[in-house]
Amino acid sequence: MTTEQIPQPFEPIADDEPFAFSCHPGVPCFTECCRELDLALTPYDALRLKHNLRLTSGQFLAQYVITEWDEQQPFPLCYLTMVDDGRASCVFVDSQGCSVYGDRPGSCRAYPIGRGAARGAGGPPVESLVLLREPHCRGFEQTRCQTVREYLRDQGLEQYNRFNDALLPLLQHPQIQDRTFRPSRQQLDQYMLALYDLDQFRREMSDGRIALHRPLTPAQLKGLAGDDEELLLLGIRWLLQEFFGE
Repeated sequence: MTTEQIPQPFEPIADDEPFAFSCHPGVPCFTECCRELDLALTPYDALRLKHNLRLTSGQFLAQYVITEWDEQQPFPLCYLTMVDDGRASCVFVDSQGCSVYGDRPGSCRAYPIGRGAARGAGGPPVESLVLLREPHCRGFEQTRCQTVREYLRDQGLEQYNRFNDALLPLLQHPQIQDRTFRPSRQQLDQYMLALYDLDQFRREMSDGRIALHRPLTPAQLKGLAGDDEELLLLGIRWLLQEFFGE
């Protein structure tokens, strides 16, 4: 996306650029950004939330996720359910703030910064950042000033970015970008299984119903043994095999 294509109220911003912003219960608009929104969940968001809530991945999907199957998109999108209170409030927001704050989704952590990433040419992902200024937000009236890099670090984005960027070889695969690959319904189900329904994915791989066509690494074995972060990486590896023969 070029600077000319960035819609208002987004502004391009560099990671070393300072900006004044703070969000806390003393800000008049506290929790307003938790309402009237479509909150897409990445696989890592879902992983963190289901652990916070002490649910299986299947239970979390059933209770808290709406899956959108858009024919214009190669893969389904998962959205957090909202409360039917006339304001489409986040199911986890209350008068005290966020009830899952320690494991809140990456987009909530980054707000008011938006981050995009693209596959690099044999190197690290190429990052693009924007600043979102919404009329209701009073956080910009606060005096605390920090660079974008400092803000994102303080919000704990490093681990979220790591796992989101691990998806780029799949989501931005050349066959997807040139539209030569369109997943079948079976492949869409595989996508949801390996990235969002980790507990079921573990069961199916552990009992041999699905398999990786190469010996599992020690890290991948840890995933099967119970480490969901390693299991998510294994799921990405399996989808690359199933979709693109890699």
